[in-house]
Amino acid sequence: MDAIVGYDDRTKYEKMSQSLPEKNNKKIINAWCSYDVANSAYSLTIGTALYPIYYQEVTNQTWGSSIVQFAGKSFQNTVLYDYALACGYLLIIFLTPLLSGIADSGGYRKRFMQFFTLLGALSCIGLYGFNGDNMLVGVGLPALAVVGFAGSLVYYNSFLPIIATPDKHDIISARGFSWGYAGSMLLLIFNLFSIEKYEWFGFAGKLDAVRFAFLEVGVWWLVISQFAFYHLKEFKGNFSLKTHVFTKGFNEIINVFKAVRKQNRMRLFLLSFFLFSVGVQTIILVATLFGSKELGITGPKLIITILLIQILAIVGATFFGRVSAKYGNKKSLISMLIIWTIVCLVAYFIQTDVHFFILASMVGLVMGGIQSQARSTYSKMIPENSIDTSSYFSFYDITEKAAIVVGMFSFGFLEQVTGSMRNSTLFLAFLFFVSLIIVFNSTFEKKQDEFFL
Repeated sequence: MDAIVGYDDRTKYEKMSQSLPEKNNKKIINAWCSYDVANSAYSLTIGTALYPIYYQEVTNQTWGSSIVQFAGKSFQNTVLYDYALACGYLLIIFLTPLLSGIADSGGYRKRFMQFFTLLGALSCIGLYGFNGDNMLVGVGLPALAVVGFAGSLVYYNSFLPIIATPDKHDIISARGFSWGYAGSMLLLIFNLFSIEKYEWFGFAGKLDAVRFAFLEVGVWWLVISQFAFYHLKEFKGNFSLKTHVFTKGFNEIINVFKAVRKQNRMRLFLLSFFLFSVGVQTIILVATLFGSKELGITGPKLIITILLIQILAIVGATFFGRVSAKYGNKKSLISMLIIWTIVCLVAYFIQTDVHFFILASMVGLVMGGIQSQARSTYSKMIPENSIDTSSYFSFYDITEKAAIVVGMFSFGFLEQVTGSMRNSTLFLAFLFFVSLIIVFNSTFEKKQDEFFL
């Protein structure tokens, strides 16, 4: 069997495979890529650019310092934020296998993708009500937005091997990230314009304009995602709400884990992926907080830096997609991991905003590339005609989200213990280096019959 989990009946498998959408259809591929445009608005504006700066500023103003009260305890505002995001990702780790079984057995990938999109978008809209005092809103809604964002990506990613053949995965994955960076950057530019010219839009001040940007992100996410939802199709199975349906996802994750243990190339890749994801995702989430807290870089300069990262991320995702297509995933990943290791080591020593801008440029070049190449590399390791892609990508997503939880908790803990974010960058550099060694000593060439167990 091509699929290693579920569907022992060959007749049923072939029937379901025939019901899947045509592969390499340009319209369907573009529709799939368009979802990156929709959800990347959250990743850029809420996750990276505006909200972390807004959160830090309003909590400092409200509480008179960087120390805030939450659940009867005192926290550094940035540490509390790190912990909140980690909790959001921890929740999605438990939800993903619960839902993946339903998605694969009943053809509910798109419906779950729609549900998580709605959850994430409404959470972004709800941030309009955060004023610095209601800390449950300030850290609770970003955590829920993380659940919506990460949850939707599980099912979004699982469509890639369904809509395209393996030889197209690198280019298509890179295209999705490039479109996402470009689209979210356009929205952020508009948001920045409305913030600077707040009086033109009837706002009382810049903070009111920033809060309104959170509303815009939620609406953007909801509206643009409809194009992908309209065009993405999947097999509709016979689904009934029974107890085994809820355990099916966990059982399939266990089966995938057992299969991974037998597949040396996939096992080593996922180990490397876990290690470098700790670094990549943590840096994406805390970059602006690092710039403002450690270097005293002001809001406008931070936003310019984020825009620079986005522009270079488009270039990087496209460039490394072509590098991978020509020279292979291994060489592409090795080159990017070398750069990531250098970035983290240098981050410990930087002192000026010029240093920060240079480092941010390096991050931009490899940020989109390593994310898109990781996704496409993994998708090639899945049996080409597998219909259990949600289970495979659930395992992939759990690996990534576990890495984020480890990264955010570790980063926050080291900051709280040492009083500086700089020490955490050395920890991340070590993880990138170990990941580099693993990739360097691994092979990504597919062996015949490797997936036929």
